Amino acid sequence: MESMTTLSEIINKLRAEGYTEDFNKGAQLSPTEYIIDKHYRFEGESDPEDEAVVYAISALDGKTKGILVNGYGPSSDPANDNIVKSLLDREGL
Repeated sequence: MESMTTLSEIINKLRAEGYTEDFNKGAQLSPTEYIIDKHYRFEGESDPEDEAVVYAISALDGKTKGILVNGYGPSSDPANDNIVKSLLDREGL
């Protein structure tokens, strides 16, 4: 996991690497078709609501790459939690 300053900095870096899809728009990511390539965690230094994780996700066929942003801890989104859990379970993590 790399250390960068801001959420937007990471998102811009990932977009430049070809992660252009926004998986926060109700994506259905099958664990048999997608993998988490890398992730970045942001700590809310003064406010726990600012905690987030950015996931760089790609299709196994190499045709689709995108980003999923989820809150961390109490601010996480249950639907995004389920997506991440299913992808991690497939990878055995």
